[in-house]
Amino acid sequence: MRPLDETSWPDFASLVERNNGVWGGCWCMGFHSEGVGRHKTPEQNRAEKEQRVREGRAHASLVYDGTVCVGWCQFGPTGELPRIKHRRVYEQGLQALPDWRITCFYVDKGHRHRGVAAAALDGALREIARLGGGTVESYPEDAEDRSVSSSFLHNATVAMFEQRGFARARQIGKRHWVVTRTVEG
Repeated sequence: MRPLDETSWPDFASLVERNNGVWGGCWCMGFHSEGVGRHKTPEQNRAEKEQRVREGRAHASLVYDGTVCVGWCQFGPTGELPRIKHRRVYEQGLQALPDWRITCFYVDKGHRHRGVAAAALDGALREIARLGGGTVESYPEDAEDRSVSSSFLHNATVAMFEQRGFARARQIGKRHWVVTRTVEG
């Protein structure tokens, strides 16, 4: 595991480029304030992500198979990742913003179902601890008792988070939950 920074940017970029920009060119910008959409090209998303990385305004833990980056987990302070899915329902039950959000995972097509997402989450939690810790929140999907394509689980499963000490705080979608955990710094 390595954190996403200027030195690991080429590894991250290579993973994204091997996978068609990830979800059609998102470059994991969907949760940043700039967002993505029809008005943005994949090239714009790439440039904005690279600028954020170079300025220290994008966080992720990268997982490697040897020297090749094969997956990541995006995390960051709440202000760095203000755009989340199910926002209206999320805000209705909001009591306090977390210190950190975990918003996105991606695993290279040839490395799925091998524990890469779990390793990325473990790496993100270590980085959050190194950066001071605090309340961590995420919004995974409850996939228990049903078959779900891993390519659509952009924020992983509730079970994976629960295995790492997260607790369900409240439901915000048909199968999506707010899960929380405190990480010591």
